[in-house]
Amino acid sequence: MTGLTLVAHALTPALRGLVLGGDAEPDPASVEAARELKFTADAVYAGPERAAVRTAAALGLEDPAVEPALRDREYGEWTGRGLEELLEEDPQRVSAWLERPHTATPGGETENDVLTRVADWLGDLVERHDERTSVVAVVHPAVVRAVVLYAVDAPAESLRHVKVRPLASVHLSHHSGNWSLAFGSIS
Repeated sequence: MTGLTLVAHALTPALRGLVLGGDAEPDPASVEAARELKFTADAVYAGPERAAVRTAAALGLEDPAVEPALRDREYGEWTGRGLEELLEEDPQRVSAWLERPHTATPGGETENDVLTRVADWLGDLVERHDERTSVVAVVHPAVVRAVVLYAVDAPAESLRHVKVRPLASVHLSHHSGNWSLAFGSIS
């Protein structure tokens, strides 16, 4: 059985301020809090964001394989812009995007695109590692949500019902072709 622990990266100003996408520096206090957490793994991955790579280092997970498939959702023209700003500028378009998960931001990805991307990565992960490998991946909270939905076979519409805070972790196991949430302590 392959074990996968996903860790949401440290808090960033973008997460705090509801800014879409970008590659902000992680909050120093959140990175310091990560130093208190302990994870071990046979293989370590990180999303390409600075916050993911720096959180992995703070966790003591040296030299993670930086994986582009584990990046935050692509927001296209809205990258780096605050949700409140966008709502003031174009409330109908933003409201439609928020209400319909199959809608992409201008030049961005839909929630289904993110689910497909992480599902492909999970398939590759199983092919790359044997059954007894423990893996830790430090990623954007949006990626954690997408993996959870994929594991429980939930539709993209459910993405907004899964809250993931910075430094939260979730454990999954892979057995007989399926991923499952794995509650409890890991060994």
